[in-house]
Amino acid sequence: MTNRGPFVSFDQFYRLENRQLFHFFRRRVGREEASDLTQEAFTRMLRNGAFERVENPRAYLFRAAHNLVIERARQSKRKGKGLFPFDEDRDAPAGPEQTLAMEASDLRRGLRRALLAMPRRTRRIFLMHRLRRQTYREIAEEIGIREQGVEYHMMRALARCRKAVAFQRW
Repeated sequence: MTNRGPFVSFDQFYRLENRQLFHFFRRRVGREEASDLTQEAFTRMLRNGAFERVENPRAYLFRAAHNLVIERARQSKRKGKGLFPFDEDRDAPAGPEQTLAMEASDLRRGLRRALLAMPRRTRRIFLMHRLRRQTYREIAEEIGIREQGVEYHMMRALARCRKAVAFQRW
């Protein structure tokens, strides 16, 4: 025969100790988690048969409650639960789109400077080919130079663009 202290049944034990255990948890983990932990402590005690086996069920219950608080703290630490909850809208890092947009803007500025620094004829030929999509032959006929001249100006323009892009990367 086991000694359950002054308690006749687990039901009586639960009714008498529930409120104090809830306050114990509320002081340590807050009101939101106190109810869950109170139920968890009583459930564990009932499940493992400790109420029938121990001499002092109240002391056992509060030791188990203390262990539950420690267990919950360790779980929170493992999950990375901090003092402040993560707010997706406020705390999310800047997306790669912003970085890409800034890099593209810098690149456009660099190419614009390179374009404006080109000799007038070179710039005109480059824009005719790249923006109007004209062939070297069409450009040569419109300007009145040979195709090799158009090719020369395009090579100069592309070299300046490459230099501007290489400069932007560093």
